[in-house]
Amino acid sequence: MDNRERLELRRRRMAEAPPILRGGFRPFFLGAGIWAVVAIAIRFWSLETGAMRIGALDPLAWHRHEMLFGFVGAAIAGFALTAVPNWTGRLPIAGWPLAALASWWLTARLLPFALPALPLFLLVLVDAGFYIGLALLILREILQAKNRNVPVAAVIGLFGVANALDYLGVAGSVDQGLGISFGIALAVVLVSLIGGRIVPSFTRNWMQREKLSGTMPTQPGKFDIAVIIATAAALLAWIIAGYGKLPSALLAISGLLQFVRLWRWRGWRTTFSPIVIILHVAYAWIPIGLLLLAAVGLGLPIPPSAGIHALTVGAMATMILAVMSRATLGHTGRALEADWPTKACYAAIQLAVLARVCASLVADFHRALLEVAAASWIAAFVLFLIAYGPKLLTPRLD
Repeated sequence: MDNRERLELRRRRMAEAPPILRGGFRPFFLGAGIWAVVAIAIRFWSLETGAMRIGALDPLAWHRHEMLFGFVGAAIAGFALTAVPNWTGRLPIAGWPLAALASWWLTARLLPFALPALPLFLLVLVDAGFYIGLALLILREILQAKNRNVPVAAVIGLFGVANALDYLGVAGSVDQGLGISFGIALAVVLVSLIGGRIVPSFTRNWMQREKLSGTMPTQPGKFDIAVIIATAAALLAWIIAGYGKLPSALLAISGLLQFVRLWRWRGWRTTFSPIVIILHVAYAWIPIGLLLLAAVGLGLPIPPSAGIHALTVGAMATMILAVMSRATLGHTGRALEADWPTKACYAAIQLAVLARVCASLVADFHRALLEVAAASWIAAFVLFLIAYGPKLLTPRLD
């Protein structure tokens, strides 16, 4: 089958498929939103009931795994499957192949409940295998189009490796926590890489549309590449050596460099556009998280969980909501404007991250702040599902 025949086959699949299967963002953004609510609800159910195991994992290990490799992973898959056609000029994966991918991700989420006695290596094959398969699929698209975004496929493939390492940590084959730390580092690097393209680009477009004068954000240059490399190096040192003096110093340097990078994008000028300013707010949690992690090793009385949740709930979840809302509007033929549920969604996720980081810092109010964080998190994603679920399930307006 030549390229013309493949394109015609994909075009036919898109025409024949139900709306939910006409683009990777549709099932995976919907899945990410639903799983964000379900996973937190299950976590609090386990705390209330004293549940000892969820499949092969204890409840805390399951919570960490599913927040990263379930929720964040679904958003990464939806973004990648939507962005790659834009990068390559090829038609998106649609129809039954997309249904198979979404079912693969969903199967990995449900197996611990459906088959709690399933051998761990089979769960690894399904769960980690999803990201390896997704990476190979994306790599094929990129290589056939001779596109430059091979690093994105590589990061997704390594995300699958981190997924497997997390299970191996549970089995005692590697240090417990290695897979989660590796997965967090990869997600932060991916946000730095992709966010470093879309945040200045969308900011510049808005500023030009509003006819604002003055310095405009530019596309990534040598400084941006240096910041990403410095961040990746600092996180690698953190994975290997923990909160030692050298990793902490590198984390502090990369955090300061990330603040400089963010400042260069002039985000304060977009205050009156919620759908733009939220991208800057999301990115700001990267340097905050890196500096909080650095503070641990530099002797300040800050627990590691403060920095971890600044990166995960702050940078990752906020950026996910920002990108999912914007991409859904754009790819369903709607204006790029935030309605009140979207604004409320953005506000709720900021309350969630502030409460969760403070829960790590203020021991006397730990449980109360955890409950505020959980309620705000659930509110944010319920609002997203109410506002964007119908858009994901129905055809483009045009």
